[in-house]
Amino acid sequence: MHGAVLLDEDGNVLRPSIIWCDQRTDEQCAWITEKVGAKRLLELTCNPALTNFTLTKLLWVRQHEPEIWSKVRHVLLPKDYVRYRLSGEYAIDVADASGTLMLDVTHRRWSEELLGIVDIDKTMLPTVFESPEVCARVSSEAEGVTGIAAGTPIVAGAGDQAAGAVGMGITRPGAVSVTLGTSGVVFAATELPSLDPGGRLHTFCHAIPNRWHVMGVTQAAGLSLRWIRDQFCAPAYSYAELSKEAASVPPGCDGVLWAPYLMGERTPHLDSSIRAALTGLAASHTRGHVARAVMEGVAFSQRDSFTIFAELGVPVNKVRVTGGGARSALWKQIQADVYGHAVETIAADEGGAYGAALLAGVGTGIWPSVDEACDRYVHGAEVVPPDAPTVAIMDKQYRRYSRMYPALKAIYQS
Repeated sequence: MHGAVLLDEDGNVLRPSIIWCDQRTDEQCAWITEKVGAKRLLELTCNPALTNFTLTKLLWVRQHEPEIWSKVRHVLLPKDYVRYRLSGEYAIDVADASGTLMLDVTHRRWSEELLGIVDIDKTMLPTVFESPEVCARVSSEAEGVTGIAAGTPIVAGAGDQAAGAVGMGITRPGAVSVTLGTSGVVFAATELPSLDPGGRLHTFCHAIPNRWHVMGVTQAAGLSLRWIRDQFCAPAYSYAELSKEAASVPPGCDGVLWAPYLMGERTPHLDSSIRAALTGLAASHTRGHVARAVMEGVAFSQRDSFTIFAELGVPVNKVRVTGGGARSALWKQIQADVYGHAVETIAADEGGAYGAALLAGVGTGIWPSVDEACDRYVHGAEVVPPDAPTVAIMDKQYRRYSRMYPALKAIYQS
């Protein structure tokens, strides 16, 4: 999602894509916010200017690489470049386009007003489709390379989070998914655009026509645990071994806290310059304390999104978990205890690929709707309930965690 693939008039790539987690565009974010106005930007796109979003990457290239910018004729996201190579068509879906900061999310079309203000030519942008729509067909040239028959229909698809949500059955209000991969995402389906006045959550079009979603993001979720393992464990040390050490430590980690800001933070702080911290360490603490503190700290960061959902009246009736965090029994239990909700895994946990396959089936008439496809083919598996005494400990620890960001901000502001 959000990556900027820049092509010339012949469809040739002009430079390496600037990916979603690249943080170089603080200056461009400030410029957009001042130029458009923070309130008007939310009205036009339902989102604030963040370094992750594609528009900020375009403005950075325009400012710092004018020779390349002068040749740009087409802008695609990574998966849409794959579609272009398969079909020769420039297309994008509404869900992925929502993360460009150029889509009128409410009306599911490019925002001509915003594009005019920031001086981006609309002809550079691909045609927008609903996720299950057939938007292209495999070309004879691509058939020769891939073996996929020419004329095979290609649906618009979705970014990884919206496609993953379809694959987990997160299609109706009340259903929430929590993904712990490199980043962490809390995702809730809504019937209407649910705008956070503070811009702390992303409000995007869902991969389902006439439906939207709100999404909170932790920049370094699974990345936090990987960083700890890579930096402080032997090369062959496994996550299972690290989890076993963490499981020997009591909830609350005897006071150790982790703020997972290795790559800045998005929700709720919108701060690309904040940095991570491990606090409360004593000589008696072990590597297991640090590992568990990392797991808890990531879950606390994810809980921030649930807190905002409650403020906005977004219902939470069912929580499904996926990603690396769903493969760890300890991390699943920590999530249930921190969120205060039972967490459920799904039987076929294939991530965005499963959702994309369901969207393709809907687009080609196998099923009449995304809801029906999910109802038939997405099923829950294990349910992990919260432990009431541990929930009380986690609530107290979460209140302590919530005081970390202001303290760290004061350090880095100086």
